[in-house]
Amino acid sequence: MIAAIDQPNYLPWKGYFDLIHDVDEFVFYNDVQYTAGDWRNRNRILTQDGQKWLTVPVGRHLSRLICEVKMPDRSWQKKHFETIRFAYRKAPYYRKYIGFFEEVYMKRSWDYLYELDQYLTVYIAREFLGITTKFTDSRDYPKSGAKHKKLLSLIESMGNVDVYESGPAAKNYIVSSDYADRGIKLVWKNYDGYPEYPQLSETFTHQVSIIDLLFNVGEEAPWYIWGWRENSSIPSWTEQ
Repeated sequence: MIAAIDQPNYLPWKGYFDLIHDVDEFVFYNDVQYTAGDWRNRNRILTQDGQKWLTVPVGRHLSRLICEVKMPDRSWQKKHFETIRFAYRKAPYYRKYIGFFEEVYMKRSWDYLYELDQYLTVYIAREFLGITTKFTDSRDYPKSGAKHKKLLSLIESMGNVDVYESGPAAKNYIVSSDYADRGIKLVWKNYDGYPEYPQLSETFTHQVSIIDLLFNVGEEAPWYIWGWRENSSIPSWTEQ
């Protein structure tokens, strides 16, 4: 089995969904330290004025796990919806997706950040991108230790992981020899080579939320995330 583990992100970029598509099981890493100024509660979209941050207010308290992060009120929800609506109202697939975001922001309330992040990720993956990967929560598995040891303990407790695929940022703390000692093949996600797609901005950028891709290319979004590799020599991952 190929597995990946990552912290839940708010409206993740396409590379996050590319990683999910690569694996058989994707684990949301919820029982780890929340980090401020990161992707857990914010992401970027493109507007007529360029890139804009969408940030979910969660307070400044740092001593908490991701699964403990609450949102104090609903005032931000209308603001995010109106920003998305205004930014993509002229996009080709606006009508196809705007109803979903209206339901998320205007008809529902969210208490915990991880619940919002996971709902958005799983729904987009399943319903809009056709991804069939199994989703689980890190709290479903026993684990021990801290940082690298905790992650490795989690992977071992999953039971049948043959290949662990990680984002390249984890090279800073993962001890690759520990994986080899346990018979687990460690590979690194490769985010190179994504083709450009039509955007409403004059200056193209890959570093924006998945919703930019959806609103602009619709059902063709999977091709721009992973389908293009069928005719490319660029691999989805690189080995250790």
